[in-house]
Amino acid sequence: MKRLLKSAAAIAVLALGTQFAYAGPEMVSGPGANPECFAPWSGETKFMKWNAKPGPYRIAVVNGFVGNTWRIQMIKTAKAFAEDPAIKDKIKEFKVVSTGTDAPAQLGAIEDFINQGFDAIVTIAVSPDGFDRVIRLADKNDVVIVPFDNVLDTDKVMQVNEDQLEMGRKWASFVLDELKASGKTSGKLLEVRGLPGNSVDRDRSVGIHEVLDKSGGTWDVVQVVGNWDDGTAQKVTADAIAVHGQFDGFLVQGGTTGVVQAMMDAKHPMVPIAGESENGFRKLVAQHSGEGLKGISIGQSPGLVAIAMKAAVSALEGNVMPQLISVPLPVATYDELKDGTNYWSDLPDNFFTVNEFPPCGVNVSGPAIMSQSEADVK
Repeated sequence: MKRLLKSAAAIAVLALGTQFAYAGPEMVSGPGANPECFAPWSGETKFMKWNAKPGPYRIAVVNGFVGNTWRIQMIKTAKAFAEDPAIKDKIKEFKVVSTGTDAPAQLGAIEDFINQGFDAIVTIAVSPDGFDRVIRLADKNDVVIVPFDNVLDTDKVMQVNEDQLEMGRKWASFVLDELKASGKTSGKLLEVRGLPGNSVDRDRSVGIHEVLDKSGGTWDVVQVVGNWDDGTAQKVTADAIAVHGQFDGFLVQGGTTGVVQAMMDAKHPMVPIAGESENGFRKLVAQHSGEGLKGISIGQSPGLVAIAMKAAVSALEGNVMPQLISVPLPVATYDELKDGTNYWSDLPDNFFTVNEFPPCGVNVSGPAIMSQSEADVK
């Protein structure tokens, strides 16, 4: 009986040890691996460490919405980077799915990949919350989840992003500075928002209004939803101009090429505009800045997916990683635009111009990206 009890106790200890061995990342002290690439968000950022696994790895990208050019290019970039010599030998199997805007569908896809034994899942979250269940399941199975772009309101997973609040602040500051230079300290602005319900849309708008509220001016802000899509943004901008008349400035989260086209179609005066890094937008600003289209282009790069994939592999190798990785904002103003350097006259308008991250050894070429498709890889 004593032997049986000892045996049962040993089994219980072994099971308990196994449970703790696969209980997700351990919170550790920094610094983390490759800080030039995986820069911590701030001095308060925590550091995480997963159990090292032998490679190569099974990695999945679980996208949500795929109905705009940014998301399509992101998927193409992920596929191109998976074939890049810098990481190809570390990936045994690579899958991509897009689940739409339905959060339960995205959560179900993530759970399915965890249950299939995938090592890491890179995702753009449909919603900033509601992921607790899949995070617990991932931790139980020692799976690394890496949200990027639209991140989660949690510190339980490693995440990759640019500072969306700061992006909104820079947009608003640029437009107000340009208007102030022309003698305007109040007026009417059009804010073209992104996809509703996403943390990126929320945080950018918060940053915009922080600056407007502190400016001391009286700003009448008309908001429309452009879904970060050129066609949608063009239509809602045209409708806004038809209803509200002229605006003194434009603050555009995405679909900026469409917004400028709507301005030109309506013969709207050229006014300061802040927008994304679409190639078409930068072409138009370069062409018309002398006529008053003073623009700032800040890129939320589809190439963030490559940084997230690289971070996932680093975590699987057992390296210490920041919980929140900060990717610097790539900014270009109207007086800094140069064909062949930060925009390309020979590439499509809907190409997003920023896909190079030298500190990370990531440089996915335009042709490599454009040769891929946005279809799921199952």
